[in-house]
Amino acid sequence: MAEKNKYNQKNKILANVFWRFAERCGAKGVSLIVSVILARLLMPEAYGTIALVTVFTSILNVFVDSGMAVSLVQKKDADELDFSTVFYFNVTICCILYLGMFFAAPYIAGFYGIADLTAIVRVLGLTIVVSGIRNIQQAYVTRNMLFKRFFWATLGGTIGAAVIGIMMAYLGFGVWALVAQYLFNTTVDTVILWGTVKWRPKRIFSVKRLKGLLRFGWKIFASSLLGAGYYDIRQLIIGKMYSSKDLAFYNRGKQTPNMIIENLSIAVDSVLFPLMSKAQEDVERVRKIMRQSIKLRVYVTAPLLMGMAFAAPALVDFILTDKWNASIPYLRVFCFSNMLYPLSWTNQDAIKATGRSDLYLRQDIIRKVIGIVLLLGAMWFGVMAIAYSLLLDSIIELIICALPAKKLFGYSFLEQIRDALFSILLAVFMGICISFIPLLGCPSAITLFMQIILGAGIYIGGSIAMKNDSWFYLWNILKTNIKKNKLTTH
Repeated sequence: MAEKNKYNQKNKILANVFWRFAERCGAKGVSLIVSVILARLLMPEAYGTIALVTVFTSILNVFVDSGMAVSLVQKKDADELDFSTVFYFNVTICCILYLGMFFAAPYIAGFYGIADLTAIVRVLGLTIVVSGIRNIQQAYVTRNMLFKRFFWATLGGTIGAAVIGIMMAYLGFGVWALVAQYLFNTTVDTVILWGTVKWRPKRIFSVKRLKGLLRFGWKIFASSLLGAGYYDIRQLIIGKMYSSKDLAFYNRGKQTPNMIIENLSIAVDSVLFPLMSKAQEDVERVRKIMRQSIKLRVYVTAPLLMGMAFAAPALVDFILTDKWNASIPYLRVFCFSNMLYPLSWTNQDAIKATGRSDLYLRQDIIRKVIGIVLLLGAMWFGVMAIAYSLLLDSIIELIICALPAKKLFGYSFLEQIRDALFSILLAVFMGICISFIPLLGCPSAITLFMQIILGAGIYIGGSIAMKNDSWFYLWNILKTNIKKNKLTTH
């Protein structure tokens, strides 16, 4: 019976990871296709203009959560009173924030010297209010591990936004095509989620419960605010000191590597965080979850990032056209910097799940102070120097995040590196091999196709030859699901 329960729990975890990953991949896959189409229709300056506004909306979106959603997932006995209280609190905060952004819009436009930004800020800022309405539904889905609901909500919003964005870009609306895409996506996502998730706020509110949740949540909020401000300040500096075109190339280089790492992490984190929260008193179990998470995350992301870095010229030329070639150096830097984030985020998730938000905040303050020092030193030497400062920061962040794991979970920094090293080295070897293919002088489409085929062959073949346990773990899961589907069909 115990073995059966363990098997059922494992299947439930994998099913939820599948749906969350499918939701992320489906949404971002559609977004990537749309992004490619829009990049061909629009000039880089349009993307740079939107990036100037999202500096502010992304920071304010941290207030949408306020760390309260994490508190609801982490709290063992969260009930209707907790959820309703946080819902009303969040919506109120979001409305106040939007009003502030509405009246600040002319000053933001003045800061950048672009008069058209006033209207764009006011319209795009509406996503803050919509996100506040959606936020607690997302927490409810995460806590109860109902990730199939995320799949339909996100996919519906993404596909609808894709149609709107492409049509408006084709009709010549320029930057407003991107504004409409963002707003439509958030709104439809929220509507579908409310339609598929049964939870509704009740007419109840408790100041006492709010204070209790804030005691944990404010530290997560402060850390998130530091993170948003820290990463977005780069966009603010580039937009102010350089040009919106430079910012567009910087963001384009950052977009795809970030998409890969963030979506895998969101898929894994949203399943493993509640799982680690429930096992927070069992240190050995948390350590095992951490180790498996690092191995699988790095195994999946390393070949994607290294393949992208070494195949960047053919990739950008074929998909985006040569007007985006200036983004290639940034793309490569972000591929390398993102390689280390799976380890950092796994450590952060474990610390949050065990209720150590104080340590989480302390670590984050140290990381961000060091990062700001690096940024202030780099920003005078060009946009590329700013990108390199983020690469160095990712190395420092990993060391700071991983050091406490030895004491808390018995999982040392060196053990974590050892668990990730095989996948990283094999991915780098694969990347070096495929970098020689452009010497054949084939068109970019053929070059990219050959690089993908050769790269996949080297990585999978190397995994089998070296008997990598992550490969066989994923392969056995795939075979089990295929057999299960065949039995169901018959």
